[in-house]
Amino acid sequence: MRLGYLLRYAGLAGGPPMEHVLEAERLGYHSVWCGEAYGNDAVSPIAWVLARTTRINAGTGIMQMSARTPACAAATAATLQSMSGNRFLMGIGPSGPQVIEGWHGMPYGKPLGRTREYIEIVRKVFAREAPLTHKGEHYQIPYAGADATGLGKPLKSTMHPDPSLKIYTAAFSPAGLRTAGELADGVQPIYMSPERTGLITEPVLEGMAAAGKGKTLAQFDIAPFVRVAMGKDLQACRNALKPEMALYIGGMGARSKNFYNDYVKRLGHEAAAVKIQDAFLAGRRDEAAAAVPDALIDETALVGPPERIKDRVQAWKAAGKDHSIGSMLLGGASIEALRVIAEAAL
Repeated sequence: MRLGYLLRYAGLAGGPPMEHVLEAERLGYHSVWCGEAYGNDAVSPIAWVLARTTRINAGTGIMQMSARTPACAAATAATLQSMSGNRFLMGIGPSGPQVIEGWHGMPYGKPLGRTREYIEIVRKVFAREAPLTHKGEHYQIPYAGADATGLGKPLKSTMHPDPSLKIYTAAFSPAGLRTAGELADGVQPIYMSPERTGLITEPVLEGMAAAGKGKTLAQFDIAPFVRVAMGKDLQACRNALKPEMALYIGGMGARSKNFYNDYVKRLGHEAAAVKIQDAFLAGRRDEAAAAVPDALIDETALVGPPERIKDRVQAWKAAGKDHSIGSMLLGGASIEALRVIAEAAL
């Protein structure tokens, strides 16, 4: 099982926390990742990281598809791949309707169909087997809409990228996981329990079977986000993670359409998911955070004193023996926590 580090970059002066990144690289971590919501973009911090490191991989976890055309994303990936000595990893995802329609001003539409077309186009750009063409529901290349000039023509990238580029998707719904297994090289679930890996692996395996290429989990990287809060006071560490989890479970979406809430129900915390959402949508955020079960934090995160975290890492390592977990992507880890987890996992 490999380790990765999740950047928490919010436009701070001086760029990403390179002291954490460089320590992760020294410790033998596999990768560094940065996401985007409705503030910083994912690409710029990763370019910064790749420019200031020599061995560690760095990826977008994730680039929002509706913010970029597939050809733009492919060009970005090819450029960073070339500049970094092939250390760039491409993570893409549909985000959610609140962000896509409320921030980007784009239709959310059909996220799985968009993902399928997006990956297909990126793979074509990297393969360079022919000038780029695509006719789908979401993308037409060359553009052939009613307002087209008629002057567009198929083009082939002027770069010669390595077609072995690894593409990850962000998914945790069964349909999204099946799509990842069929089309991608890895998937990044926002939460995962090492005791309930089947919630992730079973749909992924279904997608692999549908692809019919004989791929197994050994050739696929299941890379969950794992929050970290290390300290002597176990309950204080749990409580430190609850507000963010309450935000996702309670507020990242409408009452009738919240993917995170649905997933927590599948993890076995249905009553708590309802309570969190009710409180959050009513504006009672402290109550929503308090309703996040300690058990959910313990299952999906690494919390408490160093020895407790080391012990818990063993459960994640055990789940990784059959490739149910390929990488742990650590969010919020201090430098000392990065060291403690590396000692236990690597």
